[in-house]
Amino acid sequence: MADGLSNEIEYPSEMDWRAAQRLLADAAHGADDGEIFAEDSRTESFFWDDGRLKSASFDASRGFGLRVVAGERAGYGHASVLETDAIARAAEAAAAVKHGHTGTLDASPPRTNRQLYTDFDPIEAPAFTAKTDLLAEIDAYCRAKDPRVVQVAATLAGARRGLTILRPDGERFSDHRPLVRINVSVTVEREGRRESGSAGAGGREPYEVFIRPERWKAMADEAIRIALVNLDAEPAPAGEMDVVLGPGWPGVLLHEAVGHGLEGDFNRKGTSAFSGMLGQRVAAPGVNVVDDGTIENRRGSLNVDDEGTPTSRTVLIEDGILKGYLQDRMNARLMNVAPTGNGRRESYAHRPMPRMTNTFMTAGDRDPGEILASLKRGVYAVNFGGGQVDITSGKFVFQCTEAYYVEDGKIKMPIKGATLIGDGPSALTRVQMVGNDLKLDEGVGTCGKGGQSVPVGVGQPTLYISGLTVGGM
Repeated sequence: MADGLSNEIEYPSEMDWRAAQRLLADAAHGADDGEIFAEDSRTESFFWDDGRLKSASFDASRGFGLRVVAGERAGYGHASVLETDAIARAAEAAAAVKHGHTGTLDASPPRTNRQLYTDFDPIEAPAFTAKTDLLAEIDAYCRAKDPRVVQVAATLAGARRGLTILRPDGERFSDHRPLVRINVSVTVEREGRRESGSAGAGGREPYEVFIRPERWKAMADEAIRIALVNLDAEPAPAGEMDVVLGPGWPGVLLHEAVGHGLEGDFNRKGTSAFSGMLGQRVAAPGVNVVDDGTIENRRGSLNVDDEGTPTSRTVLIEDGILKGYLQDRMNARLMNVAPTGNGRRESYAHRPMPRMTNTFMTAGDRDPGEILASLKRGVYAVNFGGGQVDITSGKFVFQCTEAYYVEDGKIKMPIKGATLIGDGPSALTRVQMVGNDLKLDEGVGTCGKGGQSVPVGVGQPTLYISGLTVGGM
């Protein structure tokens, strides 16, 4: 078997791997690391809006990226053609980074036969017409469900990436990466007031898992429920108050405000709020945060990362103590630690960097009902929309898409326009209670960093955080 996985297919199959390995080995001689990342991808998306199919797209791409690493520098060349001449030109360009540097190549990653997801092609099944018919059925269902529904938008998206990572010593690691996603958004109207809600799901499983009638109807019902809640919402109060975060998707706050600050590159450069704090308390006792790329069929999971390193379950914070960072190969070498399988890239045209996979806070021991009942005056935030984060300081601003005002442990009313303002490092120390109801998101997360987007997962149990700033309308 040529590669490090049980899948024997190499992508793209037209690559002249012998010639590519010779060129890479020559380019990487005297460097610290290097690889060729070759990819063959197919993606599709369908968008239904305003009672009709608004767009349908299909894209097929293939190409390679060749990297040579020397110290903190990386040379990179890529092309959308697979000819040996193109590889030679990319190798010549990337090798220029070695000027004045003498190094020894790092060993190749260990092999793995682990398979976290099956190989399937969502482009092939179901058929095109079955997908568009489903979107029409979702539209009809939502409108029939409640007469206040005035607009429905639904999307289906699928992709299959086949890739091979070639090392200078000839080791090859291949992987297939299927991914699907379905989303439903609705707008409701009453007496001239309009509000919206959305729900979705996805992962590295066939469409059939997500488009069973009971599954997509549950998504549609949830989108309608959120929209109707917001239709009754009052303007959010403002000021400093305690906040209870619901389980699941609200973990996106943890991802953005804390997770990015635990990526190796920011910490090596000293630009993270968590730099130099290994072994120190960074969160309240009982707070445990992990990044786990090994969960079967999850959106953020990978058999191997985009450098060929097997993904892992990396403990970042344990009982409030900072235990580690997320590492790709280059930053791990420069920080004298082991890679954690978090080297990721958007495509062959991008260099890898440390990125999250599935990042979440583990369950505590408190009952969620007890946590909410202890909230004297504050906000119960169930769902989030967009947010902004400064990675250097960890400061964040997140918009709540479903939230409630609570007094004496009882929900008084839904509120709209609520934003949560704070900073990740401080918020971690203000965690008062951690629920026993850990939930991962439904598989819809996409993370941006350095101009690159990759699929990720988030999650958390119910959390009680004291003293956050709530911005209102």
